[in-house]
Amino acid sequence: MARIPLFSPDSMTPDQERVYRAVIDGPRGTIVGPLRAALHSPELADRWQRFGEILRYGTSLPAWATELAIVVTARRWNSQLEWHIHAQAAAAAGIDEASLDAIRRGDDVRFEDPQQADVYEFARQLQQGGNVGDAVYQRVMERWGTVGVVELGAVIGYYTLVSMTLNLHEIPLPDSVRAPLEPLAHASTTDSADEPSLPVLKPAGVPQAQH
Repeated sequence: MARIPLFSPDSMTPDQERVYRAVIDGPRGTIVGPLRAALHSPELADRWQRFGEILRYGTSLPAWATELAIVVTARRWNSQLEWHIHAQAAAAAGIDEASLDAIRRGDDVRFEDPQQADVYEFARQLQQGGNVGDAVYQRVMERWGTVGVVELGAVIGYYTLVSMTLNLHEIPLPDSVRAPLEPLAHASTTDSADEPSLPVLKPAGVPQAQH
């Protein structure tokens, strides 16, 4: 059960209805995830949904790169609903099930495609260390240019916000869905037993990049 009342279209204010219609008529087609919380603040929700629409559907990156970065983010923050939605989207975009399952389990991840390995490493390093090593940064920029590397960082940052919102307010999975993410080995970030620590994701097995 969510910690807060979740938005319902049965009891919309005019401002909420404006944002709701914008989402329903856009590429999402439905209100899911963090927008169920954000719609308590319609102006925030409106800017949120427009920003998210650009980052998921309107960048120069291929869909597989966006979705791979999102699932790494979801796994890092133990975001059950984000993983549930985007693991399916990543598979549909071309990320193989074995790689997704390895990320989900926190196992060693090997990619046949060096570009996928680079996106995974870019997202993993940024999530776990707050920055990205120069080698992988340069490979991503060489492949997708300055615009692409800026967009990839923005995708990871935006979906960190999504993960935190889903976790903070305990936005539930659909009724018939079992939580897909099990606890992983953790890196302690706190001295308090009441505060969760974060899972550690393993580096990718990176094949030799081809340029």
